[in-house]
Amino acid sequence: MIVERKFLSGQAGGIMRKVGPIQCLEVVQDPEAPWVILFHGYGADSSDLEPLAQMIPLNSPCNYLFPHGLIEVPIGPMWTGRAWWNLDLAKIQREAHGGQEWDTSNEIPATLPSVREKAMQMIEAMRVPWSKIILGGFSQGSMLATDLTLNAPESPLGLAIMSGALINKAQWKELAPRRAGLPFFQCHGDQDTVLPYKNASRLETLLISGGLKGSLMRFSGGHTIPSNALERMGKYIDDRLKTLN
Repeated sequence: MIVERKFLSGQAGGIMRKVGPIQCLEVVQDPEAPWVILFHGYGADSSDLEPLAQMIPLNSPCNYLFPHGLIEVPIGPMWTGRAWWNLDLAKIQREAHGGQEWDTSNEIPATLPSVREKAMQMIEAMRVPWSKIILGGFSQGSMLATDLTLNAPESPLGLAIMSGALINKAQWKELAPRRAGLPFFQCHGDQDTVLPYKNASRLETLLISGGLKGSLMRFSGGHTIPSNALERMGKYIDDRLKTLN
């Protein structure tokens, strides 16, 4: 079973409110500071990544928004979570049992356009310029963040991809040059059995080929976010915030 939950019931002092069409947890440190929007993975919820508001080491203040997945998905007996789109878990498990690698490159979720539209409406409702927003997420959430970055009307301040993967290859390849010069952060475990490392490598190649600036941080581990990745992500966010001064 694929469950992309990383933290359980984080308590970072977030307030739940509806932003546009999406329920979100927000952690405000300075109303005038830039925002980091982090989308959770499949089977998690808005509280899953909330602890990162305290765990990512930063030298400058920023605000965090943790959106709540649009659909409910079963992840175990009497247990449900949230997601951004459905996965064909049976197909994924059949391929895994047959020794086949799950190549996500050409996956195009049927509901991606509507999810993108709602996420764009959420960002518009924030009334924060794109130049003060860093988009990011974990696993399925990072795929959504990448899609939003490439489809946005202008470049955001940054893009942070944690255990993500390449999907929608044809469209992303066409759109990536619009974001040429945008620095991105990416990390992935080399023992990830949920989203094999090759999927992250393919995404890195596409982004760099499109002119974005960054590199894939490879760490020893599985489908998770280790402390050294959080440290590197903190440095990345600090570096992006400095460009606003």
